[in-house]
Amino acid sequence: MAASIYLFTGPEFGEKDEKIESIKSELKKRLGDVEFLRRYASETKVEEVVGLLQSGSLFSTATCIILREAELIKKKDELEILGGWLSSSSDSGNVLILVSDEISVDSKLDRLVPASNKKIFWGLDEGRKEEWIRSFLRKGAFGVSLGIEDDAVSLILDMVENDTASLRSECSRFFFAYPSGHVVTVSDVEKNLAHNREENAFTLFNSMTEFGITQQKRLENALSIVQKISLTKNSSPVALIAGLSSCFRKLEVWHTIHSGGSYPDDFALKTHGFKGKTMRQQYERAAKIWTLGQAASVVALLSESDIEMRSMGSAVQGVELFILIYEIVMKGGGRFAKYDFGES
Repeated sequence: MAASIYLFTGPEFGEKDEKIESIKSELKKRLGDVEFLRRYASETKVEEVVGLLQSGSLFSTATCIILREAELIKKKDELEILGGWLSSSSDSGNVLILVSDEISVDSKLDRLVPASNKKIFWGLDEGRKEEWIRSFLRKGAFGVSLGIEDDAVSLILDMVENDTASLRSECSRFFFAYPSGHVVTVSDVEKNLAHNREENAFTLFNSMTEFGITQQKRLENALSIVQKISLTKNSSPVALIAGLSSCFRKLEVWHTIHSGGSYPDDFALKTHGFKGKTMRQQYERAAKIWTLGQAASVVALLSESDIEMRSMGSAVQGVELFILIYEIVMKGGGRFAKYDFGES
């Protein structure tokens, strides 16, 4: 049994997770007891991951590790460690699945993975998203099949992250709310999703980009979302910072591909991860709020805050997170000064 390595990238979380689950199912069927572990490159060193793969498990025939944030794996020694494991573990049967929400990873890492074991999971385009929602509701669940109005479909896409995992989670609510044959309306969407939507780093970023309101109001809305997130089970400031970092790195990309007044075509936008109209409008707004330099400052600030948060007790993390949001919204990534709140 040869050791295997896979690389799955791209912003379509739902299809990506389905592929990972299919690999896990196949491993269980073929090998029986398999130990499945999940790790994050920002938290676990590559040498630790490889150590787990090499040591194996006393109670399982094989080990499968899903290593997320693979775009962070760039150092020469990390790549050499991975390459060494692959060349020396041909009969282990262990599996490493590298996962990234970015479009690509370091080229040297990419070359370690056979072409047959790599896939970019692009986001659905607008037309496919709309059809996905209609099809999902029509196929139904729990004995309930639903129709949906066109305007209701558009509103869902405005309110929900446009990957199939998020759409499936949110649209499933309708199966519990209405009888089979019901046609979901705009009013139904507002009633069931507006007040039940789970807040996360991406909804937080979206609130920061809202136009037509004052900077102070954007801050208030952002802090309100942070407060909601902090009250949820298993909330993590580190995870929230990681999500915001992803958003602001993508904003840097947006600025770069629009430099010099150029406007890239649909294919170029898609290639850089801007897959749909809603996302593009969001980053167009964000680019008017934060310049390229400010976006870079925010990314640096988030990186520093990530390190600081890991060394803090939970009692002070909440306050520090509020200060971080203030620095992003009000200071454009600049550090908080002692009397900022008192200035007129």
